[in-house]
Amino acid sequence: MIRLFVGLELPADLRDHLSGLASGLPNARWTSPGNLHITLRFIGDIDEAQAELVHDSLSLLRDTAFDLVVRGCGAFASGHRTHTLWAGVEPVPPLLHLQSKVESAVVRTGLEPEGRRYRPHVTLARLRNTPTGRLQNFIAGNNLLRAEIRVERFVLFSSRLGQGEPVYTVLADYPLT
Repeated sequence: MIRLFVGLELPADLRDHLSGLASGLPNARWTSPGNLHITLRFIGDIDEAQAELVHDSLSLLRDTAFDLVVRGCGAFASGHRTHTLWAGVEPVPPLLHLQSKVESAVVRTGLEPEGRRYRPHVTLARLRNTPTGRLQNFIAGNNLLRAEIRVERFVLFSSRLGQGEPVYTVLADYPLT
């Protein structure tokens, strides 16, 4: 079995900048610079044959390069528990179009459709019992965060879980024209 997801890599200068924000929040497990990315579609654990089908299907996608804006910070919560700190990604039409095409390509291989609405973001940290006031101050203090990036390809990643943070490896990349 192999654990996969499709995403967008971030330029090194943006990864470094976002990693520079990693302080001041108790009980935050910060994402390492090399793991910062924008997910287009989480696939999960599949066998090697299915992974090859996914790669083949993604290889057929054609789309154009586009600009994207990373802006501000926020958090995801379930019920009363805030669990993820993120940098926002503006849901511009080219990004949503690419994500939709990736979703269709994955579903064409026989995998189930994604069950939730797509919300583009960069996960900065996983939170556990982080004080609400500190989190609100962090978000307010970083609301002027803004970076524009050029997206010229998307990537198929493997994710190996183990002790500590997962290890992401690029298995294939797919250029945008």
